[in-house]
Amino acid sequence: MASTPTNAGVLPGWVGGFMESNPQFAYPKANLRAIPPNHNTADVALITRQMAARWPEFSWQSRPTEEDSRCFQMFAPYISRLGYSNEGRSYAVICPQQGVWLGDEVCLNVEVTVTNQRGWVDEPSKSVAVDLSVEPKIWLTLNPAGSDTWKTLWHLLSHLPHPLPVTKQTALRLQTHKVNSPTQPFFPLRDGVSTRFDVPPFADHADVAWTVANLAVQIGSPKTTGNDLVDTFNATLMAVFNLGSGNMLAAKNILTWNVWFTPPDYVCTADWTAHAERWRLSIDAHHGSPDGPGSPVRDKHGNVITTAREVVDGALYDLEKAVEHVLEHWR
Repeated sequence: MASTPTNAGVLPGWVGGFMESNPQFAYPKANLRAIPPNHNTADVALITRQMAARWPEFSWQSRPTEEDSRCFQMFAPYISRLGYSNEGRSYAVICPQQGVWLGDEVCLNVEVTVTNQRGWVDEPSKSVAVDLSVEPKIWLTLNPAGSDTWKTLWHLLSHLPHPLPVTKQTALRLQTHKVNSPTQPFFPLRDGVSTRFDVPPFADHADVAWTVANLAVQIGSPKTTGNDLVDTFNATLMAVFNLGSGNMLAAKNILTWNVWFTPPDYVCTADWTAHAERWRLSIDAHHGSPDGPGSPVRDKHGNVITTAREVVDGALYDLEKAVEHVLEHWR
């Protein structure tokens, strides 16, 4: 059960001071470049406090550059957390993870892996400023209860001596950057909701959230592996994922996230460390997110956007042919 902050919005044990340690850090500038970025898993032992993303509201254009195609999806609750010290220095952001199932046969796992971050949280003002760099990863898992055809293909595919995306370690990796700045890998998480679009009522949690911040990241192309066979397979996987997700990670698209946080709480280091693995295993096991489901993809009016069965079947067919191509190459 979460601990209760005081009336001032401060969890007992708060020291503060990091935001004030440099006049550039605070708003309105919120310039964090003087903070050395740390690898997202390097300083977990220094985290004593956290804010959880209870309502992680994502938005993107299903037809990039066309605003009338904007869609919204709340990922599963508590999918991410921001960890920081008693002084308010941020040290890690837990990665959002999601699973897109195709025809109940294959799961396309996506993890927005936070690679580096720098920033602060100020509990008295319910304010946050963090810069992040991320690397989306996509990899396949199989439904053990699926068809014999896919079980056979999977057995053959997973035993090939190439880094195909059948584990997180060999996942397809996407490049990302600050919006309209391809050479800038860091992008800002800042107070308030995104001003890129009007937030529909169903994606607004101001009446229950402790505070809210937003970020936007522009999607680049998949990183090459140096193996033509794998890169060709990954190109098909990327196309299939976007078919199943409404172009969420289409090249040059902008993925926006309004992060509605719950009040600050204390951190159990073991729980923090185990969070990502617990989520991945839950998605792979095909019983959904461990803290409950998110929402379906919706348009700005709240209408559910479904992927047509023929599109799913076509995506599965494309993926199956890509697998067969890999196997044929190594017969």
